[in-house]
Amino acid sequence: MRGLASYEGAPEDAMRSATRQAFEGLIDLALDEQVEFLLIAGDLYDGDWPDYNTGLYFVRQITRLADAEIPVFIIAGNHDAASALTKKLRLPENCVMLSTKEPDTRSLDNLGVSIHGQGFATKAVLEDLSSAYPAPISDHLNIGMLHTSANGRVGHENYAPCKVAELVAHGYDYWALGHVHTREILNESPWVVFPGNLQGRHTRETGGKGATLVSFEDGQITGVEHRDLDVARWTVCKVDVSAALSEDDVISAVSDALVGAVEASEDRLLAARIVISGSSKAHDAIATDIERFTNEVRAQAVGIGADRVWIEKVKVKTSSLIDIDEARDRDDAIGELLRSLRDLSAVDLDEIAEQFATLRSKLPVEIRQGDEPFDPADPDTLRAMLGDVEQMLLARLIGGEG
Repeated sequence: MRGLASYEGAPEDAMRSATRQAFEGLIDLALDEQVEFLLIAGDLYDGDWPDYNTGLYFVRQITRLADAEIPVFIIAGNHDAASALTKKLRLPENCVMLSTKEPDTRSLDNLGVSIHGQGFATKAVLEDLSSAYPAPISDHLNIGMLHTSANGRVGHENYAPCKVAELVAHGYDYWALGHVHTREILNESPWVVFPGNLQGRHTRETGGKGATLVSFEDGQITGVEHRDLDVARWTVCKVDVSAALSEDDVISAVSDALVGAVEASEDRLLAARIVISGSSKAHDAIATDIERFTNEVRAQAVGIGADRVWIEKVKVKTSSLIDIDEARDRDDAIGELLRSLRDLSAVDLDEIAEQFATLRSKLPVEIRQGDEPFDPADPDTLRAMLGDVEQMLLARLIGGEG
């Protein structure tokens, strides 16, 4: 959320408070359902926050569960291991942080439940922690808590790797996994579940986010149900405008996609990225002035509901109907320009990229390290941009009917 200030019209307050509101929703859910206990499988804090208000906020919310005599069991994840709050903040009596030194077991004999887990002692645990977990306790419902990449997940560090087949064979009834932000059920008998995070933080974390509500009776799992708790929902609206004849047609298609996404978000704030693609007659009108077109799209969002939808970004990936190979063979300035671009893409761009090193150091960190990091000193980045440059020049120099 650090880069929100750089976005024109971004609902900063609503987006920044979304993760806490989602956590409050989790506490509300636990109280409403009168759960027996709450499990948090790691990454409670996002790194080493210097402000203790973050930890105090967590304590206040957990105390609501203490008043209802609902215990909370937590294992430390890689982010928690980097946090001073995790190490120093005194937790309420109903909150148990399992050991980071060895597998830890806590039994709730009145429920016939045993919870096994081990947290991260350091922020980079590379061994399989689950291999040392104890055997299941007989006549109990056995739950394993594990912060892990499992067999490996794209976009996540390969921490505490394990094999799902070995988790299944361990004899536990349920594995509550943390680390991966996408909800995923890896196995159903026994259950091996990534519940995902409570609130999406950027456009790689789209769709409904929340927690998993597990029901059990007589030592058996009887239900596993996802509950949405996100307050703001991220979505990517992909709009194919191949059939569009004009810019108005494109705007209409974008509007229809936004209306559908807003309805699907069920009254949540919708943070939408619009990706427009396709070879279209409307390409020239769009590509000649991307900034103006982007503002036209934002105006549509305001019309749908300024308090319901925010356009995070508009990405135009359309292309001209002009035959580029044919245009490249033209015996004029246009053909010469296109041939120059082709020749440029074929050369080693390392030397050119080096000239952009100073520019890179001056770019805001949100651009260099954000959702789609941009590095002008990376030759591969420059090569990828050449296609966009070609399409933009075609639209501006030829345009119309060609």
